[in-house]
Order: sequence, then C-alpha cells, then structure tokens
Amino acid sequence: MRPTPVVLDSEGCPLAATIRIPDGSPPFPSIVFTGPLSSVRDQAVDVYAEPLAERGFLTLTFDHRNFGTSGGLPRQHEDPAGKLVDLRTAVTALRDRQDVDPARIALCGVSLGAGYALRAATIDPRVAAVVAVAGAFNSPLRMMQLLGPGPYRELLLKLLATAHHTNGEPAYMPVVSADHGPAMVAGDEQYSYYMTGPGRSQHWVNRITTASAYQLITFDTLSAAELIAPTPVLVVHGRKDDYCSPELARTVFDRVAGPKQLVWLDTDCHVDLYTRPPLVADAVDAIASFLAGDRG
Repeated sequence: MRPTPVVLDSEGCPLAATIRIPDGSPPFPSIVFTGPLSSVRDQAVDVYAEPLAERGFLTLTFDHRNFGTSGGLPRQHEDPAGKLVDLRTAVTALRDRQDVDPARIALCGVSLGAGYALRAATIDPRVAAVVAVAGAFNSPLRMMQLLGPGPYRELLLKLLATAHHTNGEPAYMPVVSADHGPAMVAGDEQYSYYMTGPGRSQHWVNRITTASAYQLITFDTLSAAELIAPTPVLVVHGRKDDYCSPELARTVFDRVAGPKQLVWLDTDCHVDLYTRPPLVADAVDAIASFLAGDRG
C-alpha cells in the first residue's frame, strides 16, 4: 500500500489529496472519503482510508476547498455546494485512472461528511455505493419544526446579520471550545479530540466563518435518503452519540428504498468512531464486507 500525494483540480480550485494504492492487481475498487466539519485529511478519514487500502481498496482522501492545504476563499468557510463539486471532482479523478474499476467507486462520509456523501450520490449516478459513519444529517425542515417557524426565521436573520464585519470581511468563531463558550461545536469531547487528542493536526485550524453556521442549517442532506435508490447505502453508527443523533441515523436507514444495511456499534461518545481501535476495526470490517457485495 503506497500513499501518494496528488492535487485535484476542482473547477479551478486545487485540492490537496492523498491516494493509497493497495497491493495486488488492478483495477481496484475505490473509496472517496469526506470527513467531519472543518476537518482535514490526516484526521478522522485517514483512520478509515489506511486499513481499507490494506483490505484491497484504492482510497482517496483530500482537504475540501477552503480548508487545510487546499485552495479556496474565504479560508475556513463551509461551502456545501462547493463540497459537492469537490466530491464529483474526486470521482472523476478516480474514473480517469487505469488502476481503478470505474463501476466500483464508493463514497464514505464520516460525521458531517456522511450527509455530504449521501447528497452527492443522489446527483452523481457514477457512485456505486455510499457509506455513512457516525453521520450528521442536516435538515432545515426538522430544525424549523423543533424551533418553530418564528424562532427559526429569527435565527436565520441573526446569522445573516453577524456573518460579516462592517468592512465586509468575514466574521469568525472557534470550531470547538471546552467551556461551552461561543463555538460551532462546544463541549469537552470535541475540544479534547481536536486540541489535545488524536485529532491534532498541523493543518487544522480552530477557526471557522460565522457564515458557516448559516450554510449548515439551511443545507438539507436528510432528504437525500429518499432520493438515493437504487444506490446501496451502509449506515454505521454508535448507539450513544450526543452530537450526531442515532435517531436520525435510523431515520436515514428507514427512508432508503434501495439496498441497505445498518450496523450499530457500542460507543460511549461520537468521536469513538474516529479513535477507538476496536470500534474502528468493526466499522472497517462492515465497510469492506458491504462494498464487496455482502449486504446481509
């Protein structure tokens, strides 16, 4: 298995990427990975890309536009439409390789990336299967129902009003905070992972545009479950997860009309599926089996 750095051209935006080529004889089945909010490729997705390459899959990880060592402006900005373009670019790049089986290219999303992978596959029939690990599935409709129409609209107004400074420059906030202070994702679990634990990376920055919050709450990935068939879908989720709802993972699975499989793992927290070797190994086993055609 040979990790190889490459650069993808995503409609003029350079994406820093890593391809892992397995041992054996091509053409190989392949997997494109997309990860958690603001993450870069040497964090959660590498935890899956490396062992799956050892299992015979050619794997592609990359930094999405605006993050890590990829191009794109404004920096540290969540761009859902751009991320979908990036995923199409990655699929195209693999289809152009002689060592890839073009009929066996899957998308694997971790956390927020699971919703992106699901949504991307609904508009790209070249994707052979989707894997959602510890998935976050955004739904403006669900949020409006939870908050009520009035408070939901007020939240949108507030986010629009605070997205930029008076000079037009984007406003920023931390991605994580330990003390439940202002942050996109507050709490010790996420703070420990990114700041002091295995998620530390020289390419990751604890900073994100305030406008990213608006992008996230207005971007719908939950409804993609009803549009994905006949593409096969594997949902791998922890039984305990305070950040990405197990209930929504079950909802996604129930709404998928095509071939599907749901695997529950005994987690204590969300980042267990980024970090705990036995659980990651179980998830990797499930992914490898599913993508090999074992849908039992």
